[in-house]
Amino acid sequence: MSDRRFYEAPVDAVKRSAPAALRNVGPIGDVLAKWLPASGLILELASGTGEHGVAFARRFAGIEWQPSDASDEALASIKAWREDGPTNLLAPLEIDAAVSGWAIDHADAMVAINLVHISPWATALGLLDGAARLLPAGGPLLLYGPWIEDGVATAPSNQVFDMDLRARDPGWGLRNLSDFVREVKARGLNLADRRAMPANNIMLRFDRH
Repeated sequence: MSDRRFYEAPVDAVKRSAPAALRNVGPIGDVLAKWLPASGLILELASGTGEHGVAFARRFAGIEWQPSDASDEALASIKAWREDGPTNLLAPLEIDAAVSGWAIDHADAMVAINLVHISPWATALGLLDGAARLLPAGGPLLLYGPWIEDGVATAPSNQVFDMDLRARDPGWGLRNLSDFVREVKARGLNLADRRAMPANNIMLRFDRH
């Protein structure tokens, strides 16, 4: 898989920091406060720097936050941020969403932030396969990022972002939500909610039947 971390910067020898994470952690957290269960295990896919995990574990003290990533560099950064994090932030797992055999067998909810468009389509499908395996009935898969939606004008900034992503890797790019929802339904999930977010992003809630 191509490197997803082109937008991250070093903090020190190990820690990484994503400016987008610092901007969106508050708005995302506000939606998670409405959508996450009050307790249980929350699996975050493609946790990246680890900054989101620290913030959300602190904000939602009743849950266990399980970060994960496929990159050794990201896993090292997550571990470094976790050193000063809350006790309900678990040690990260090495998980490539596109590959089966994840090192976890259940989750009460799953979260993926800025994953589906900065990865191959196989990763999006693997994410859905994982949700079908791990989530209980009613368990939510919560996604954040930019999408292309039928009947909705794509913001010029998202058009530019899409072209930039595809130039970096032809397998990347903003996904059409209708195409994604077809795959969602085929795996026993349904689109339950949609929230507009700052900077032309949206949050989506998919519940498992």
